[in-house]
Amino acid sequence: MRTGTLIYVIGPSGCGKDSVMDYARRLCPPTEAVFAHRYITRPAEAGGENHVHLSPEEFEARLGLGLFALNWYSHGYRYGIGIEIETWMRAGVTVVANGSRAYLPEATRRYPDLLPVLITVQPDVLRLRLISRGRESEAEVEQRLRRAEAYVVDHPRLVQIDNNRDLLHAGERLLDFLCHREHVC
Repeated sequence: MRTGTLIYVIGPSGCGKDSVMDYARRLCPPTEAVFAHRYITRPAEAGGENHVHLSPEEFEARLGLGLFALNWYSHGYRYGIGIEIETWMRAGVTVVANGSRAYLPEATRRYPDLLPVLITVQPDVLRLRLISRGRESEAEVEQRLRRAEAYVVDHPRLVQIDNNRDLLHAGERLLDFLCHREHVC
């Protein structure tokens, strides 16, 4: 039996990862890929992705029980990808997970065959998206913009998807990659 692949989608906060992944999820045949939910200490009603909300205590308990395949801290919250992805990959399934750029080295150490997909966006587009989602103050938006510009992602198999245009463009690129493993730009 073949082992499935972990597709690790990353990009700066507000670049559109959730939207691009949701687009691909709606159109991707379930035999091609499954999409992992993230467990986050951010309340579900805060907007953004469809995630499983855990209190900090619940998160720590699950972490202590070894129930996360991957976990990290970012922007004041804890994030985790459940250990169930390992069962899915052992069954030969391609798993798509919303990850963290900063955690990519550790994710690669744990899953050496993962394929990182970086969603890119120009700073002016990112600023507008961060402001329109309304989750951050003006100072927090500026901080995220500085972090996005300063952060360099380096990985030998990195795939980049430009999300400066409409969702259809980036969503189709991710869908093509998932279904055909084509190199997309």
